[in-house]
Amino acid sequence: MLQMKIEGNRILEGIVKVGGAKNSAVALVPASILSDGVITIDNIPNISDIDALNEILEFLGAKVEKKEGTMTIDSSTITNKEIPEKISKKLRASYYFMSALLGKYKHVEMYFPGGCSIGARPIDQTLKGFKTLGAKVKEEGNKFIIDAEELIGGHVYLDMPSVGATINTILVAVKAKGETIIENAAKEPEIVNITTFLNNMGAKITGAGTSEIRIKGVEKLGKCFTEVIPDRIEAGTYILAGALMGNKLRIENIIPDHVETLTLKLKEMGVPMEIGDDYIIVSKTDNLKPIRVRTLGYPGFPTDLQQPLTTLLTLGNGVSELEETIYENRFQNVEYLNKMGANIIIDGRKIKIIGPTVFHSETVKATDLRAGACLILAALKSDRITTITEIEHVLRGYENIVEKLSNIGAKISIEEI
Repeated sequence: MLQMKIEGNRILEGIVKVGGAKNSAVALVPASILSDGVITIDNIPNISDIDALNEILEFLGAKVEKKEGTMTIDSSTITNKEIPEKISKKLRASYYFMSALLGKYKHVEMYFPGGCSIGARPIDQTLKGFKTLGAKVKEEGNKFIIDAEELIGGHVYLDMPSVGATINTILVAVKAKGETIIENAAKEPEIVNITTFLNNMGAKITGAGTSEIRIKGVEKLGKCFTEVIPDRIEAGTYILAGALMGNKLRIENIIPDHVETLTLKLKEMGVPMEIGDDYIIVSKTDNLKPIRVRTLGYPGFPTDLQQPLTTLLTLGNGVSELEETIYENRFQNVEYLNKMGANIIIDGRKIKIIGPTVFHSETVKATDLRAGACLILAALKSDRITTITEIEHVLRGYENIVEKLSNIGAKISIEEI
C-alpha cells in the first residue's frame, strides 16, 4: 500500500504539461484489437490503468511495445479466451475488451469490470446495445458469456447518455452488417477521439460529438496511427491547483473548449486567468465568491471535476452549493475535507459548502481517483504535512503527478507502508 505526503502552503509557479486523456486511452487500447493490422497510439498517459490494460492484451497474446508515450499493438496473434476476474476487476474500462472481442469474434467471456466505488455503475445500457445488434447474453454470477451468430446493425436508444455504453455499442457495431444508429449518445470529446481512431482504421462512423451517431459496418479494419487528446480532467485539476496556490501557474497542452465549463465557473468565483490557444495561466486570490454547480454529461460540468472543485469551493466567502447528478456515491471525499477543517453538509445528491476554510494537516484516505485529487488539492493549501493513504487510486488516472507537482514548487513524496 502507498501513501503520499504533502507539505502545504507552498506557492505553485512555472509550467505543467498535461498528458493524454485517461478516458480516451483506456478505450483506444482495447479498440485496437479490432484492427487486422498494427496500431500505433501516441500521447499515451503513464498511468496504472494503462498497465492493467496492457496486462489483458498480453494475456490474450497481443504483441505490445510501449516507449516514451507511444504504444504499438499487434493483435494478429491474439487468442480469444476468457479474461480472468483478477485482471478484469482492476479497472472499469476492461469492459471495452468485452465489446471489442464480441465485435471481432462474435464471442466473449469475461467478468464484471472493476473501478472506483463511486456508486452504482451497471452495464445494462451496454448489454442493451449488444442485444439490439443480435448478441445473446448469459450471466453466471459475476461472469458474462456473450455470443452472436451474426451481428446486424440496429437502432439503439440509450436511456441515459452513458459514455461507456456509447463506446461499447460503437465497438460492436463497426463490423456488424448494415447500419447502426445510437440515439441519446454521449457527446464527450473522448468519444470523438475514439471514433476518429476507428475511422482511420477504415470504419464508417458519423455524428460523434452529437446525440445521434451512425455506424455503417465494414468487414475489415486496417493499421493506423492516432494520438490521444489532452486530458481535460487532469488539466482541470491543475487549473484548480493554480486557483488555490498559483502564482501565474501555466497549464499547457490543453484544449480550452474542453474545460470551458470549469473556467466559466472559476471566472464567476473571481479567479484570475489568462486563456490562450493551448494554455491557461491561473493565480490564486483571497477573495473567492460562492457559486452553484450541477454536474451533467458533456458539455455540462464534468462529474470527474466535482470533487476537485469542492476543495476550491471551501475557500469561497459564503455558501456554495453543488449537486451531483451522475453518481450517487461521489461525496466520499467530504468526510476527509471536514476532518481537515471544512464545513460541508451532505443532503442526498447535494452538498452545501460553507466557507471560507482554513485547512489544517491530517491523515486522510483517497477513497477513489477524483476524491484523491480533491485531497491533494486540500493538502497543497494546508498548514503543515498532510498524509493521504490509498494513493494508488490517484495513480490510476494522473500521470507522473509527484514529478509534475514537484516541478512547480510542491513538496510531495510517495512512500510504501
